[in-house]
Amino acid sequence: MAQEFNELEYRQQLITRGVEPDQAFDLARRMAESQGLTAAQGVSHAQAPTPSSGSRNKKPADPASKKGSLTRREQELLNTGLRIAEEAPDNDDLTFMHSIMCQVGLPRSKVAGMEFERICGGAGLYLRAGKLWDGKQFVQQQLPYGPMPRLVMAYLNTQALRYKSPEIEVGRSASEFLKRLGKDSTGGRTGTYTTFRKQIQALSACSMTLGFTTATTAITYDGKPIKQFEAWLSNDEDQGTLWPGTIIFSQEYYQTLIGHAVPLDIRAMRTLTGSALAMDIYAMMADRLHRITGRPLILHWRSLRDQFGQEYKGKNAEKDFKKAFLSSLQKVLAVYPQAKVKQVTGGVLMMPSPPPIPYKA
Repeated sequence: MAQEFNELEYRQQLITRGVEPDQAFDLARRMAESQGLTAAQGVSHAQAPTPSSGSRNKKPADPASKKGSLTRREQELLNTGLRIAEEAPDNDDLTFMHSIMCQVGLPRSKVAGMEFERICGGAGLYLRAGKLWDGKQFVQQQLPYGPMPRLVMAYLNTQALRYKSPEIEVGRSASEFLKRLGKDSTGGRTGTYTTFRKQIQALSACSMTLGFTTATTAITYDGKPIKQFEAWLSNDEDQGTLWPGTIIFSQEYYQTLIGHAVPLDIRAMRTLTGSALAMDIYAMMADRLHRITGRPLILHWRSLRDQFGQEYKGKNAEKDFKKAFLSSLQKVLAVYPQAKVKQVTGGVLMMPSPPPIPYKA
């Protein structure tokens, strides 16, 4: 049964558990805004009342309070934000994304065709769908898209860096790998399980070109991030899918990863897997916010759409993108409590903020 969200009560819980009052206010306000509660509750930082003993059972008078009914996913966002605010990440919470893919992400929805290109500023990504050998023939794969390839790449990057090897052992089954990713593996041949198998095959088969510009040079990496895909053959013709026992990064990709890895909090990444756009916004902010010095930076809607909104087409593309971006941004802010980001006229204001993974002492 959905629980009713109370901003004041949630903020008090954060403070009771040791979160600084200002940070507790920001986290509670972000969660309230994501539910559309701010206007209904009429609470401001300066005049927030002290919660009374009866506030737990008191229902908001405004009819808009019905928006306070949280879905399971929204409750998960709230809980993850609380854990991240309370508990500093340990080694098991650490994961990595290539810095180029923090600027220009994989396709977020299914691509009609065998090629995909995304360019933003001094970085570019170009993908080509590939084929895999199934023991009898080459089978054309689609381009990888959506949240799952992002989560898989984060895991593979992390294992390669942690064990200082481009060769990554991924278990004897898709179910085992899904468990390592923190995802439910009981979906059989539908849902998460099927999506996962298709996406990892697409990811393993595709070729990728990464382009980035430094102060003096333009650099291109061209090849397959996954050089070798060793798979067991199934005797069950009805099953008809391959599963890799080992995935091996190409040496070229592995070397660029060593020099361009951005640390992320896997707790946030897992919770955001309902939205590829939210995962991309989180990765961008994790890479960029802590590098802002001096005055805050405004990202205007046009540049944000160039970076995140190429999939939005048609008459209302700009409006649709802005709505989707702000909705995803609220999800990100719920699980990145250190981030100082807010909407302003013309775009989004980004202020210097600690990274999700603290600097090493």
